[in-house]
Amino acid sequence: MKKEFVVLVNERGKKIGLAEKLKAHQQGLLHRAFSIFLFNEKGEMLLQQRAKGKYHFAGLWSNACCSHPREGERVLSAAKRRLMEELGIESPLKNSGHVPYKFYDDKSALTEHEYDYIFTGKFDSKISFNKKEVTAVRWMSRTDLKREMKSHPGKFTPWFKEILKQIKW
Repeated sequence: MKKEFVVLVNERGKKIGLAEKLKAHQQGLLHRAFSIFLFNEKGEMLLQQRAKGKYHFAGLWSNACCSHPREGERVLSAAKRRLMEELGIESPLKNSGHVPYKFYDDKSALTEHEYDYIFTGKFDSKISFNKKEVTAVRWMSRTDLKREMKSHPGKFTPWFKEILKQIKW
């Protein structure tokens, strides 16, 4: 299996090097990432349940798609690539800023320490998700999502909860 690498960055998001993906998560190294939030015409947000086989935060619900750009790959290009790879979706995406965060996963002993670019888009068609990446998908209204996050906060990824505080929806 080919090793995957992430782009290490400083606190301003400027590239300072590369690290093997697993090593970056083991050592909590700050690296470039992106998160995609998709909305349908009813204003509902698309959520995905991370595949049970993911090496960290497996089985938790999160935003439509999140991942890392490859070395030399533009973040927007990486976001569009992963949206297709994970959910079979093509959608215009708008850059909605960035959010730095750091979260530790007790189950895997890994850390997500990311300079995360946020993209938003609209989508209203069929979703053919990759079962190696995603267990399930669902659309949720803001009211239903807030209610579920309050009653079952442990079912959602920590970055999803953090970013929701900062995006307009």
